[in-house]
Amino acid sequence: MTKLLTSKLLGPAAARSCRTGSTGTFSLVRTACLIFVFCAAAAIASPAQTFTIRASFDGTNGANPYTGLVQGTNGNLYGTTFEGGTNGEGTAFEITPAGALTTLYNFCAQPKCYDGAGPSGLILASNGNLYGITSSTEVINLGTVFEITPEGTFTTIYHFCPQYGCDDGMYPSSLLQASNGNFYGTTSHGGVNGTGTVFEVTAEGVLTTLHTFNFADGTYPTGLVQATNGNFYGTTFEGGSINCSGSAGCGTVFEMTPAGKLTTIYIFCSQSCHDGAWPAGGLIQASNGNIYGTTTVGGAYDDSAGTVFEITPAGKLTAFYSFCEGQTKCTDGTGGPPYVLMQATDGNLYGTTAGANYNVTNKNGTIFELTTTGELTTLYNFCSQTECADGADPVAGVLQGTDGSFHGTTAGGGTNNDGVVFSLSVGLGLFVKTNPTAGKVGAKVIILGNNLKGATEVTFNGVAATITADSNTAIMTTVPVGATTGAVEVTTLAGKKLESNLAFQVIP
Repeated sequence: MTKLLTSKLLGPAAARSCRTGSTGTFSLVRTACLIFVFCAAAAIASPAQTFTIRASFDGTNGANPYTGLVQGTNGNLYGTTFEGGTNGEGTAFEITPAGALTTLYNFCAQPKCYDGAGPSGLILASNGNLYGITSSTEVINLGTVFEITPEGTFTTIYHFCPQYGCDDGMYPSSLLQASNGNFYGTTSHGGVNGTGTVFEVTAEGVLTTLHTFNFADGTYPTGLVQATNGNFYGTTFEGGSINCSGSAGCGTVFEMTPAGKLTTIYIFCSQSCHDGAWPAGGLIQASNGNIYGTTTVGGAYDDSAGTVFEITPAGKLTAFYSFCEGQTKCTDGTGGPPYVLMQATDGNLYGTTAGANYNVTNKNGTIFELTTTGELTTLYNFCSQTECADGADPVAGVLQGTDGSFHGTTAGGGTNNDGVVFSLSVGLGLFVKTNPTAGKVGAKVIILGNNLKGATEVTFNGVAATITADSNTAIMTTVPVGATTGAVEVTTLAGKKLESNLAFQVIP
C-alpha cells in the first residue's frame, strides 16, 4: 500500500484520505494529498562516519514512522509509527541505545478509536512525560492530544471536533510545550474557515483556539517554534496573496504572540519562486537568532526542488540553498523535498531529503549537512544496502542526541519495508540539553545528558544551581537566583565540563 507523506505535512488523517497512486512515483497536489516517494539505489556513508540500523519495523511492532524521535530522561529514544501494531493504527515505541525496541502503546485500543489513530510525533514535557497528537477516521473525533509516560500509561488530553462544525480545528499537525508550561500547536484543517488553526491547550485539557486562518493569512499551518522573544513562528503550506500555479497561494511565514495576535511576515513566491514555495517542514531558531526552514518546491533554478531559507524575526527572507541547483541528476539527493532541519552543536544545519522517482541519482533520500553560508555535504544515501535494508524515505529529519550522534527514522525500507530507526555518528562530542529551554527563577529544569550521575556542579550562565536529583542520563534542578540568559554547564564526577546546545533563556 502506498504510504503518503501527508501525515508530515497536513496531519495523519489527511494521509488516510489519500491512499491512491503507485509506488515509485512522485506527486505534489495541493489538497489533502501531497507527496509520496519510494525506494531505488544509492551510495554509503564516508569512512569517517558510522551509520547503524538500530531497529527494523515489521508491522507487528509498528510500521511507517513518518515522524522523528525524542530523547527521554532515561536516555532512551521515543517515537511513533503511523500504522502497524496490534490494531494496525500505529504505535508509540521506546528504543534503547542497544537497539531493544518496546511498544509502549497500540493506538485504536478503545472502541471506535476514541484514543486516536495514526500518531504523529512525540515531545518531552517538563514533567518528564511524553505528549503527542493523533488523527482518527472515526466521526466521533478528528484528532487528539495525548500524554504517555515512559512506562506506557496513556491518557487522552483533548479530542478535536467534539461538536458539528469543528471550530476548534481538525487533524492536528504540530505540538510544542511553551515557556508558560502550556502546549501550543496547529491543526491543518477545521476552524471557522476550514483552513486550520493555532491552539493552546493546558495539561488538564482546556483548549483555546488562538487563531483561525483565512486564506489571505495562510492555509494549512504545518508547525510552530517559540523564539527567544517569546513569540511563535510558523508556516502555512498554502495561502497568502500571491497566486501559485492556480493554487490558493504558495504559503507564508507568520509570527504570533502567546495571546494569539498573528502577523504574516513573509509570503512565498515573492521572488519569482526563487525563494521557494509550499513550506512543509516547520521552523527552527538558530543560535544567531534567525529562523530557518525549508520549502518543498521552487528555488534558484527552473529545475530546483525546494530550498533552505533563513528569515529574520522582522521578515527578511533569504533562500540560501536550492536543491538540485542545475544538476543533471540532482546529486545533492533531492527530487523529493527537504524536510525538518535542526542545528547541531557544531553550528551547522542537518536534515533529510525524501528522494523521489524523477531525474535524481539518489531516489531514496539522504542525510545532509549544510553550513549557514550554503555549503552542502551529503552524509548518507539511503538504500545503500541490498533491498533497502538500511531504510528509504527519511521524511522526519534527525535528532541530535546528547551522545553527539544523529538519530532518526525512515518511513520505508528495512527488512520488511516498514521503516527503520537509524543512528549516524559524525564525530561530534557529548553535550547536555535542557528541558525546557526557558524559564523564570525557581522553575524546574531537566538536564539531559550522559554520565551525569554524581555531577559536582551545574551552572546557569556561571551561576551555580542546586542539583535536586540525578541519574546517568538526567539531572533535576531549578533556575537559581541571579541567573541570566546563557549556557548551562554541567561538571561531571570525572571533571568533564558539558555545555548545553542552546542558551537557556531566563524569563524576567
